[in-house]
Amino acid sequence: MRWGSHTCAVPPPRRSRQICYADIKDGGAVRVGDAPSAHLEQPLGNLCEVTAGPSGSLLDSLNDGPDGVPVISPPDLTDHHTVDTRRLRRVPWSEAKRLARFALRAGDLLVVRQGALGRLALIEAEHATWFYGSSCLRIRPQREFVLPEYLVSYLSDPSVQRAMLGKSLPGTVPSLNSAMLSELLVIVPPLPRQHAVVQALADIDARIKIQRQLADRLEALRPAIFEELIQGTSHL
Repeated sequence: MRWGSHTCAVPPPRRSRQICYADIKDGGAVRVGDAPSAHLEQPLGNLCEVTAGPSGSLLDSLNDGPDGVPVISPPDLTDHHTVDTRRLRRVPWSEAKRLARFALRAGDLLVVRQGALGRLALIEAEHATWFYGSSCLRIRPQREFVLPEYLVSYLSDPSVQRAMLGKSLPGTVPSLNSAMLSELLVIVPPLPRQHAVVQALADIDARIKIQRQLADRLEALRPAIFEELIQGTSHL
């Protein structure tokens, strides 16, 4: 399918240029090509507030106990861009006030800035008011310009991940800071097109999940089927 022509309402760009936007291909990756409609490419900092995590000294009371406010760290971010809540560490409730500026809201994104660079997750309503660790950056989208769900898909695209890595500070452990991530260019289609992209990718993800469940079931059944075949209790 081809994109329709739309006017993209985005904030005044610091450093933007028009590009051509193409089809959804190759499993949902949005690619740049020779399509007739043009959209703006914007620095992430024009579309979102990017905030570094608290310093280590502010998290010196972080613990593995069952009480307190959860703090999301890189190991808690999954391959499916969700938060794994099984091994969360916490800070005491008494520390919540001084960490308030690092509280999360539904629709925020967390991006790992050290180590597993670029790993990210979308914050859901259940994670609101939780905090995030020093090795993460918080991205807070301006929803009048970009949808959080669209941004998660865009930032997780392999080509964008490579661009993100290319902006990192060199060293034994690559790292990003908020200024570097803010300069990352993002393709910004109109909001109706963003909604369409999100829905199309959600449909693809649902089909992938079904196929994986089927494959897991077949793999679990394989030993029993093999046993029946060699014993002759099942026909070939």
